[in-house]
Amino acid sequence: MPSDSGGIDLASALTFREVRSFLRRSHFLGAAAFFGLLYTLGSLLYGGMLVLTPLPAGTTIELLTGSGTGQGAWNYPGLLVVAPWGVLALPFFATFAMIVVAVGVGLGMAVAALLIYRLLRPSPEEVARTKAVGIATGLTPAMISLVTIGSCCTTTAAATGGVALIAQASGTTTANLLLNNWYLGVAQIAIVWSALFGQELLLAVYGGLLGLRDPGRRQRAPAAPSMTPSWWAGAALRTLLVVGGLLWSLSMFAEWTVHPPLQAGVGWWVRWLVQHQLVAAVAVGIAFFPRPAYRFVLAVRRRPWVPLGVLLGGAAASVLVWLPPPLPAWGLDSLTGELLGGLGAPATWGAIAPGPVGGTALALRWILEFVVPAGTILAALVAPDPVFRPLLATVAQPAEGPEFGPSPFLGPAAPGTAIEGRRPSPVSDLASRAAPSDPP
Repeated sequence: MPSDSGGIDLASALTFREVRSFLRRSHFLGAAAFFGLLYTLGSLLYGGMLVLTPLPAGTTIELLTGSGTGQGAWNYPGLLVVAPWGVLALPFFATFAMIVVAVGVGLGMAVAALLIYRLLRPSPEEVARTKAVGIATGLTPAMISLVTIGSCCTTTAAATGGVALIAQASGTTTANLLLNNWYLGVAQIAIVWSALFGQELLLAVYGGLLGLRDPGRRQRAPAAPSMTPSWWAGAALRTLLVVGGLLWSLSMFAEWTVHPPLQAGVGWWVRWLVQHQLVAAVAVGIAFFPRPAYRFVLAVRRRPWVPLGVLLGGAAASVLVWLPPPLPAWGLDSLTGELLGGLGAPATWGAIAPGPVGGTALALRWILEFVVPAGTILAALVAPDPVFRPLLATVAQPAEGPEFGPSPFLGPAAPGTAIEGRRPSPVSDLASRAAPSDPP
């Protein structure tokens, strides 16, 4: 799957090739290790896994294999160390999550520190880099801030801010999610590594413009977008899509604390895989890859990909529209059903209890997790050009030109860059007819 710059595939982005290469060339891998170890130490101390206090007893090391009650299975096997300097408790999943998050925090913070240094250092590229500061600040502000949150908070502290919203979507309570603390580890891993993925895309798309690539690769630097009102609207929508998509995806794991997946029926699995994960994945994909997403949407509107468009549209619509009984009783969720439940309608009307928390938290959850992801997907399938106009205003134009013909969204095509066997979108044809005097 190509990126907006035309030079990145999804496999490279998921393995963080640009991040690793940038840190290796800058000889800054030691800083990444330092930030990771600093986060680990802070998590151990602030999370209560490490207690430094003088103890009269000698050193004992014990491997715990279970609680004896069958509860908290994710904590075992665990390691308990009691020594004269204090106590160290390492439950299994909490330790695993802490290490994974620490690696992401170390890489992300090292990249952030290098970016700040490179962008502020005087150089012959000062003008271009000054412009790039605005791009880097606006492209993934939420992603970078999530990395910094992960570096200064424990798994529980960093994830608790969204627990109330996700508890609403899962039909459970905040206390239940805190009791099932494995979920908080999953949430923190997803948040921090999504932030690192945003940094990877930042380096991949703007690395040449920022002067971060090898000299032989700098000629591929893309053209920077202008910060127009459309740019600001697109940046806001991309941020909302990432936040809403992540919350909507993570709410599935929160629901597992109440509805064990091995005991769930077909309806619940349709809810989790289709309503949650499919909708969330497409929404986050639109936010991270607006240009390929635009081409994908144009493709699914043509044969033979129409069935795929129907599946995506049906999944998004089911999240928003009213579902008749007995579908809600089988486990399927919808915004209209929760609205009816909030108004006190009976279950025979298809009403769904929205959860124990209401007010602003419930309204934000409905907007972020239902309206933004599902509504954007539906609108993109019905009218892709108005939806993607602000999104594409935030991405860089490839140096070699876009792959489609003239379009107000993709920009003018460079000679010889059209993809063989593909046709420009109808909007591209209309644009070329409406403005014949524009440069090719």
